[in-house]
Amino acid sequence: MTGRTEGVGVSVIVAAYRAHGTIERAVRSLLVQGWTAWQAVIVSDDGTDYRATLRAAGLDDPRLRFTDTGAVGAGAPAARNAGLACATLPLVAPLDADDLYRPGRLENLAPLALAHGAAFDNVAVVRDEDSTPLSTLFAAGQGVGRLDTDGFLETSVPMFPVVRRDLARWEGDVDFCDDLVFNMRIFDRIAGSTGAVPLVRAPLYEYRQRAGSITFSADSGDRAERGYRHVLERLADDGLGIADAGLRARFAAAVERKRALNTAYGAAQKAGLCANFQEFLALRGAGGGIPG
Repeated sequence: MTGRTEGVGVSVIVAAYRAHGTIERAVRSLLVQGWTAWQAVIVSDDGTDYRATLRAAGLDDPRLRFTDTGAVGAGAPAARNAGLACATLPLVAPLDADDLYRPGRLENLAPLALAHGAAFDNVAVVRDEDSTPLSTLFAAGQGVGRLDTDGFLETSVPMFPVVRRDLARWEGDVDFCDDLVFNMRIFDRIAGSTGAVPLVRAPLYEYRQRAGSITFSADSGDRAERGYRHVLERLADDGLGIADAGLRARFAAAVERKRALNTAYGAAQKAGLCANFQEFLALRGAGGGIPG
Protein backbone atom coordinates (compact mmCIF):
# COMPACT_ATOMS: atom_id res chain seq x y z
CA MET A 1 0.00 0.00 0.00
CA THR A 2 3.00 2.29 -0.11
CA GLY A 3 2.01 5.77 -1.24
CA ARG A 4 -1.72 4.95 -1.44
CA THR A 5 -3.84 6.93 0.95
CA GLU A 6 -7.31 6.03 -0.35
CA GLY A 7 -8.47 9.43 0.93
CA VAL A 8 -8.13 8.24 4.52
CA GLY A 9 -6.14 10.50 6.82
CA VAL A 10 -4.54 9.96 10.22
CA SER A 11 -4.17 12.75 12.78
CA VAL A 12 -1.04 11.89 14.77
CA ILE A 13 -1.22 13.52 18.20
CA VAL A 14 2.19 14.36 19.68
CA ALA A 15 2.14 15.42 23.33
CA ALA A 16 5.31 17.43 23.97
CA TYR A 17 6.72 18.22 27.41
CA ARG A 18 10.36 19.27 27.57
CA ALA A 19 10.77 17.51 24.24
CA HIS A 20 12.85 19.95 22.20
CA GLY A 21 15.68 17.42 22.07
CA THR A 22 13.52 14.63 20.60
CA ILE A 23 10.66 16.26 18.70
CA GLU A 24 12.64 16.50 15.46
CA ARG A 25 13.24 12.74 15.43
CA ALA A 26 9.56 12.01 16.09
CA VAL A 27 8.44 14.27 13.25
CA ARG A 28 11.04 12.92 10.82
CA SER A 29 9.66 9.42 11.47
CA LEU A 30 6.35 10.68 10.07
CA LEU A 31 7.96 12.25 7.02
CA VAL A 32 9.30 8.87 5.88
CA GLN A 33 5.94 7.13 6.09
CA GLY A 34 4.68 5.73 2.81
CA TRP A 35 1.14 6.62 3.90
CA THR A 36 1.23 10.35 3.25
CA ALA A 37 -2.30 11.38 4.31
CA TRP A 38 -1.44 12.42 7.84
CA GLN A 39 -1.33 15.55 9.93
CA ALA A 40 0.73 15.91 13.10
CA VAL A 41 -0.93 17.86 15.91
CA ILE A 42 1.93 18.87 18.20
CA VAL A 43 0.69 19.88 21.63
CA SER A 44 2.98 21.94 23.84
CA ASP A 45 2.49 21.11 27.51
CA ASP A 46 5.41 23.20 28.74
CA GLY A 47 4.57 26.69 27.46
CA THR A 48 7.26 26.64 24.76
CA ASP A 49 7.18 26.98 20.98
CA TYR A 50 7.80 23.72 19.13
CA ARG A 51 7.14 25.30 15.74
CA ALA A 52 10.32 27.37 16.14
CA THR A 53 12.34 24.29 17.14
CA LEU A 54 11.19 22.34 14.10
CA ARG A 55 11.71 25.25 11.72
CA ALA A 56 15.26 25.63 13.04
CA ALA A 57 15.77 21.96 12.09
CA GLY A 58 14.46 22.63 8.57
CA LEU A 59 11.03 21.08 9.20
CA ASP A 60 8.17 23.29 8.03
CA ASP A 61 5.72 20.82 6.49
CA PRO A 62 2.13 22.07 5.96
CA ARG A 63 0.86 18.90 7.65
CA LEU A 64 2.28 20.10 10.98
CA ARG A 65 -0.22 21.78 13.28
CA PHE A 66 0.51 23.32 16.66
CA THR A 67 -1.53 23.87 19.78
CA ASP A 68 -1.00 23.82 23.55
CA THR A 69 -2.67 22.82 26.80
CA GLY A 70 -2.59 26.35 28.16
CA ALA A 71 -0.66 25.00 31.14
CA VAL A 72 2.69 23.58 32.15
CA GLY A 73 2.73 19.89 33.02
CA ALA A 74 -0.98 19.26 32.55
CA GLY A 75 -0.05 15.67 31.64
CA ALA A 76 -0.16 13.44 28.60
CA PRO A 77 -3.94 12.73 28.70
CA ALA A 78 -4.78 16.45 28.82
CA ALA A 79 -2.30 17.16 26.02
CA ARG A 80 -3.67 14.38 23.86
CA ASN A 81 -7.24 15.57 24.38
CA ALA A 82 -6.14 19.08 23.38
CA GLY A 83 -4.65 17.57 20.23
CA LEU A 84 -7.79 15.54 19.63
CA ALA A 85 -9.84 18.75 19.69
CA CYS A 86 -7.68 20.06 16.82
CA ALA A 87 -7.60 16.81 14.84
CA THR A 88 -9.60 16.86 11.61
CA LEU A 89 -8.90 13.48 9.96
CA PRO A 90 -10.99 10.28 10.33
CA LEU A 91 -8.32 8.31 12.22
CA VAL A 92 -6.10 9.34 15.12
CA ALA A 93 -2.93 7.89 16.59
CA PRO A 94 -0.76 8.97 19.54
CA LEU A 95 2.99 9.38 19.22
CA ASP A 96 5.03 10.26 22.29
CA ALA A 97 7.50 13.03 21.50
CA ASP A 98 10.49 10.91 22.50
CA ASP A 99 9.35 7.85 20.51
CA LEU A 100 9.12 7.25 16.77
CA TYR A 101 7.24 5.37 14.08
CA ARG A 102 9.20 2.92 11.99
CA PRO A 103 8.75 3.08 8.20
CA GLY A 104 5.56 1.46 6.99
CA ARG A 105 3.62 1.88 10.22
CA LEU A 106 0.74 4.02 8.97
CA GLU A 107 0.31 2.14 5.71
CA ASN A 108 -0.01 -1.11 7.63
CA LEU A 109 -2.30 0.11 10.40
CA ALA A 110 -4.51 2.77 8.80
CA PRO A 111 -6.47 0.45 6.46
CA LEU A 112 -7.05 -2.02 9.29
CA ALA A 113 -8.23 0.74 11.63
CA LEU A 114 -10.61 2.02 8.98
CA ALA A 115 -12.08 -1.44 8.49
CA HIS A 116 -12.24 -2.53 12.15
CA GLY A 117 -12.32 0.69 14.18
CA ALA A 118 -8.80 0.26 15.56
CA ALA A 119 -5.55 -1.56 14.89
CA PHE A 120 -2.50 -2.26 17.04
CA ASP A 121 1.05 -3.27 16.22
CA ASN A 122 3.97 -4.86 18.00
CA VAL A 123 6.26 -2.53 20.00
CA ALA A 124 10.06 -2.38 19.97
CA VAL A 125 11.65 -1.25 23.24
CA VAL A 126 14.90 0.61 22.52
CA ARG A 127 17.49 2.26 24.78
CA ASP A 128 17.49 5.88 23.74
CA GLU A 129 21.11 6.78 24.46
CA ASP A 130 22.63 4.37 21.93
CA SER A 131 19.56 2.94 20.09
CA THR A 132 20.28 -0.53 21.48
CA PRO A 133 17.27 -2.87 21.02
CA LEU A 134 16.13 -4.14 24.42
CA SER A 135 13.07 -6.24 23.61
CA THR A 136 9.86 -6.45 21.65
CA LEU A 137 6.47 -6.67 23.28
CA PHE A 138 5.68 -9.84 21.32
CA ALA A 139 7.89 -12.09 19.24
CA ALA A 140 8.36 -10.24 15.95
CA GLY A 141 6.63 -11.77 12.94
CA GLN A 142 4.94 -11.08 9.63
CA GLY A 143 1.35 -10.40 8.68
CA VAL A 144 -1.63 -9.64 10.89
CA GLY A 145 -2.83 -11.51 13.96
CA ARG A 146 -5.58 -10.82 16.45
CA LEU A 147 -5.29 -9.35 19.93
CA ASP A 148 -8.04 -10.14 22.42
CA THR A 149 -8.62 -8.57 25.82
CA ASP A 150 -6.86 -11.34 27.74
CA GLY A 151 -3.78 -11.00 25.56
CA PHE A 152 -3.81 -7.24 25.92
CA LEU A 153 -4.20 -7.35 29.71
CA GLU A 154 -1.05 -9.47 29.98
CA THR A 155 1.11 -6.82 28.30
CA SER A 156 3.59 -4.67 30.23
CA VAL A 157 4.66 -2.26 27.49
CA PRO A 158 2.45 0.65 26.33
CA MET A 159 0.60 0.10 23.04
CA PHE A 160 -0.36 2.96 20.72
CA PRO A 161 -3.13 2.07 18.26
CA VAL A 162 -4.44 3.81 15.21
CA VAL A 163 -8.12 4.33 16.00
CA ARG A 164 -11.24 5.89 14.55
CA ARG A 165 -11.46 9.47 15.83
CA ASP A 166 -14.94 9.12 17.33
CA LEU A 167 -13.65 6.29 19.56
CA ALA A 168 -10.75 8.29 20.99
CA ARG A 169 -10.79 10.06 24.34
CA TRP A 170 -8.28 10.06 27.17
CA GLU A 171 -9.34 10.23 30.83
CA GLY A 172 -7.91 13.52 32.07
CA ASP A 173 -7.48 12.43 35.70
CA VAL A 174 -5.68 9.16 34.86
CA ASP A 175 -2.07 10.29 34.70
CA PHE A 176 -0.53 6.83 35.05
CA CYS A 177 -1.34 3.81 32.83
CA ASP A 178 -3.56 6.13 30.79
CA ASP A 179 -2.74 3.95 27.78
CA LEU A 180 -4.30 0.94 29.53
CA VAL A 181 -7.54 2.80 30.16
CA PHE A 182 -7.63 4.27 26.66
CA ASN A 183 -7.10 0.88 25.05
CA MET A 184 -9.60 -0.92 27.27
CA ARG A 185 -12.23 1.59 26.21
CA ILE A 186 -11.42 0.72 22.60
CA PHE A 187 -11.87 -3.00 23.28
CA ASP A 188 -15.15 -2.24 25.01
CA ARG A 189 -16.44 -0.21 22.08
CA ILE A 190 -15.41 -2.45 19.17
CA ALA A 191 -14.62 -5.93 20.52
CA GLY A 192 -16.34 -6.47 23.87
CA SER A 193 -15.32 -9.14 26.37
CA THR A 194 -14.68 -11.92 23.88
CA GLY A 195 -13.74 -10.10 20.66
CA ALA A 196 -10.38 -9.16 19.22
CA VAL A 197 -8.78 -6.39 17.20
CA PRO A 198 -6.16 -6.60 14.42
CA LEU A 199 -2.54 -6.76 15.52
CA VAL A 200 0.28 -6.19 13.03
CA ARG A 201 3.01 -8.63 14.06
CA ALA A 202 5.92 -6.40 13.02
CA PRO A 203 7.27 -3.98 15.68
CA LEU A 204 6.53 -0.67 13.96
CA TYR A 205 6.31 1.57 17.03
CA GLU A 206 9.63 2.33 18.74
CA TYR A 207 9.22 2.92 22.47
CA ARG A 208 12.37 4.68 23.66
CA GLN A 209 13.74 4.18 27.18
CA ARG A 210 15.46 7.42 28.12
CA ALA A 211 17.52 8.16 31.24
CA GLY A 212 15.92 11.01 33.13
CA SER A 213 12.39 10.08 32.11
CA ILE A 214 9.66 9.30 34.64
CA THR A 215 10.21 5.56 34.29
CA PHE A 216 13.77 6.00 35.57
CA SER A 217 12.82 8.10 38.60
CA ALA A 218 13.41 6.77 42.10
CA ASP A 219 9.72 7.12 42.93
CA SER A 220 8.40 5.44 39.77
CA GLY A 221 7.15 2.44 41.75
CA ASP A 222 5.29 4.67 44.20
CA ARG A 223 3.78 6.66 41.33
CA ALA A 224 2.62 3.43 39.73
CA GLU A 225 0.98 2.27 42.95
CA ARG A 226 -0.91 5.54 43.28
CA GLY A 227 -1.96 5.32 39.65
CA TYR A 228 -3.20 1.75 39.95
CA ARG A 229 -5.18 2.58 43.08
CA HIS A 230 -6.83 5.51 41.30
CA VAL A 231 -7.81 3.35 38.32
CA LEU A 232 -9.34 0.75 40.66
CA GLU A 233 -11.29 3.47 42.47
CA ARG A 234 -12.62 4.82 39.17
CA LEU A 235 -13.57 1.32 38.03
CA ALA A 236 -15.56 0.82 41.23
CA ASP A 237 -17.13 4.27 41.00
CA ASP A 238 -18.09 4.94 37.37
CA GLY A 239 -16.44 2.12 35.43
CA LEU A 240 -14.14 4.52 33.54
CA GLY A 241 -16.70 4.56 30.75
CA ILE A 242 -16.31 0.81 30.11
CA ALA A 243 -19.83 -0.48 29.52
CA ASP A 244 -19.22 -4.24 29.62
CA ALA A 245 -19.37 -5.40 33.26
CA GLY A 246 -17.35 -8.54 32.55
CA LEU A 247 -14.66 -6.48 30.88
CA ARG A 248 -14.53 -4.12 33.88
CA ALA A 249 -14.05 -7.07 36.24
CA ARG A 250 -11.28 -8.56 34.15
CA PHE A 251 -9.60 -5.16 33.90
CA ALA A 252 -9.72 -4.75 37.68
CA ALA A 253 -8.18 -8.20 38.18
CA ALA A 254 -5.42 -7.35 35.69
CA VAL A 255 -4.68 -4.09 37.50
CA GLU A 256 -4.31 -6.02 40.77
CA ARG A 257 -1.82 -8.33 39.06
CA LYS A 258 0.08 -5.31 37.78
CA ARG A 259 0.15 -3.88 41.31
CA ALA A 260 1.78 -7.08 42.56
CA LEU A 261 4.32 -6.93 39.74
CA ASN A 262 4.99 -3.30 40.55
CA THR A 263 5.68 -4.21 44.19
CA ALA A 264 8.29 -6.72 43.04
CA TYR A 265 9.76 -4.08 40.73
CA GLY A 266 10.01 -1.59 43.59
CA ALA A 267 11.96 -4.10 45.67
CA ALA A 268 14.31 -4.87 42.76
CA GLN A 269 14.87 -1.18 42.04
CA LYS A 270 15.69 -0.41 45.68
CA ALA A 271 18.12 -3.34 45.67
CA GLY A 272 19.91 -1.79 42.69
CA LEU A 273 19.04 -4.66 40.33
CA CYS A 274 17.37 -2.51 37.67
CA ALA A 275 17.01 1.14 36.69
CA ASN A 276 13.50 1.03 35.25
CA PHE A 277 10.51 -1.21 34.77
CA GLN A 278 11.52 -2.49 31.33
CA GLU A 279 14.91 -3.60 32.70
CA PHE A 280 13.04 -5.36 35.50
CA LEU A 281 10.93 -7.24 32.96
CA ALA A 282 14.04 -8.22 31.03
CA LEU A 283 15.56 -9.62 34.21
CA ARG A 284 12.43 -11.69 34.76
CA GLY A 285 12.61 -12.98 31.22
CA ALA A 286 9.28 -11.40 30.27
CA GLY A 287 8.12 -11.88 26.72
CA GLY A 288 5.84 -14.08 24.67
CA GLY A 289 4.35 -14.72 21.29
CA ILE A 290 1.70 -12.74 19.52
CA PRO A 291 -1.80 -14.12 20.08
CA GLY A 292 -3.84 -15.22 17.09
